[in-house]
Amino acid sequence: MSEHQHGPDCGCGHDHEHEHEEHVFIIADDQGEEREMVMVYTFESEENMYAVLLDRQDPERDGVIFRFEEEGDETFLVGIEDDAEWERVAAIYEEIARTENGEEE
Repeated sequence: MSEHQHGPDCGCGHDHEHEHEEHVFIIADDQGEEREMVMVYTFESEENMYAVLLDRQDPERDGVIFRFEEEGDETFLVGIEDDAEWERVAAIYEEIARTENGEEE
């Protein structure tokens, strides 16, 4: 049996021409400077959802992790101020990044 190769004319019924939606946020740093940030990854820890954002103009710069919070029908990204929470989610993301990059511990 051969492996199915997806493409625009493969006939499988999937839309291969779609664009992936980019989630862009304007984030102000501690000095008030605004940067366009792109959400590149989300993950869950201890019943909270987190998002990793990268600077759209400088993707090599370190990512920033925010927690999702919901209020009514709206969802917000909030900074993580608790040191223990930050240590926990940073360690989780570092492990995810190592795994994604194929690195071993």
